[in-house]
Amino acid sequence: MGIEVNYEGKIALITGASSGLGARFAKALAGAGAQVVLASRRTDLLKELRAEIEADGGAAHVVSLDVTDIASIKSAIAHAETEAGPIDILVNNSGVSTTQRLIDVTPEDYAYMMDTNLRGAFFVAQQTAKRMIARAKGDPKKQHRIINIASVAGLRVLPQIGVYCMSKAGVIQMTKAMAVEWGKYGINVNAICPGYISTEINEDYFLTEQGRKLIDMLPRKRAGKPEDLDGLLLLLAAEETHFINGAIITADDGMTAQ
Repeated sequence: MGIEVNYEGKIALITGASSGLGARFAKALAGAGAQVVLASRRTDLLKELRAEIEADGGAAHVVSLDVTDIASIKSAIAHAETEAGPIDILVNNSGVSTTQRLIDVTPEDYAYMMDTNLRGAFFVAQQTAKRMIARAKGDPKKQHRIINIASVAGLRVLPQIGVYCMSKAGVIQMTKAMAVEWGKYGINVNAICPGYISTEINEDYFLTEQGRKLIDMLPRKRAGKPEDLDGLLLLLAAEETHFINGAIITADDGMTAQ
């Protein structure tokens, strides 16, 4: 028996869509037929991405979003639903990191990462879920999906990014809590934990001596590509996977299996 997944008529909001994994997630969902709402502070880059998606036959909208600002979150979600329609899928992707020893972390460094990676992710999901729950109460068969982007750094401590690891561990626990509380409303909440993925942000680092040493420590001595996450993203976004809820899924080429 074959299963054909159809995203036609689905509205997907992707945070942190201006570059890296967020931009790829938007392209993957748009390519599968969903209307995508691109959200980030860098709206100039979002407009370029929208043009790319539209040139490929997809549908995309742009909203300004600062996940560290509750008013901005509420405004962006309202704008997204006005522009595109009720959000069916949230890809909660915004994230930042710094490289430093824990002893050198300042209160500003700590707030920078926690406010974006954990606090921001929580309130984006919360404000989106409020609307999803209201719709579910009117239509108990309605299905929604929230996909939080965590990291293998939330599962094991990696050197020089301790606070980032802490923030992503929080995202993992947040995912489980949301899955338990919101599952009865037809909202499936799952998390993807990517390993080392090469994007325009870090690709130069992977070419350095330190970066190559890091890659050589991985099971297959390679970094992933953003498109390597397409299949998992589309799986978790599908209505057909209604029994997957509260899952924390690694996509790390075997890194955490070592």
